[in-house]
Amino acid sequence: MAAKAELDRILEALDATETLDGLHQIIHKVCDGFGVDHAMYLWVETAGNHYYFGSYPPEWTQRYIDKAYSRVDPVVVGCYQRFHPVDWKRLDWSPRPAREFLKDALKHGVGNQGYAIPIRGPNGQFALFTVSHNCDDAAWERITEKHSRDFILMAHYFNRKVLELEPSRNAEQAQPLSPREVDALTLLAIGYSRAQVAETLSISEHTLRVYIESARFKLGAINTTHAIARALSLGLIVI
Repeated sequence: MAAKAELDRILEALDATETLDGLHQIIHKVCDGFGVDHAMYLWVETAGNHYYFGSYPPEWTQRYIDKAYSRVDPVVVGCYQRFHPVDWKRLDWSPRPAREFLKDALKHGVGNQGYAIPIRGPNGQFALFTVSHNCDDAAWERITEKHSRDFILMAHYFNRKVLELEPSRNAEQAQPLSPREVDALTLLAIGYSRAQVAETLSISEHTLRVYIESARFKLGAINTTHAIARALSLGLIVI
């Protein structure tokens, strides 16, 4: 009952706030009310810009931007490929850049446990809401089992309020893709390998790479998977 009362207070505060500073204050209440070290909201725009508020230390937030960590952060990259919430342990931390990122994040107090909720909104919007904590696996499992639905609901309330307070960001549109770029992304989306796509389109793999990179640039995507996800969400390709 205490958690339900805390959730209601947070949702009511989100309904009432009219400022971005208010959102920052409310996200700190999430930490206090649900017993986690950190909570944050991140909207990654097509141009690669970040719209962020959260409880992480300012030094870590600035370092994340300076190091362009969104390009290697398994939470961001992994959530691009998912529509459902995911525990950080289920993400791929095996690449060396991801391991180095994790080492740096732990050093800055981000926490060794996390739960991330992907959010998709108008015009291909992609954002995520994350809570993180420093504890053992058993303690973290108790937290997520008890509060996962609350976290999901809060994530969408935060995003709804951001869209309400920042309407100009809601009009973002990607550049149109060329017919060849559409063909390449469509075939990749349905599961063709790059070699199969090149053969189907009667082009070299080098030329295919040019089309993929051009589409990725137009869509503001960090990798091919993100480009496909954005193209699908914007209706630029259909499978």
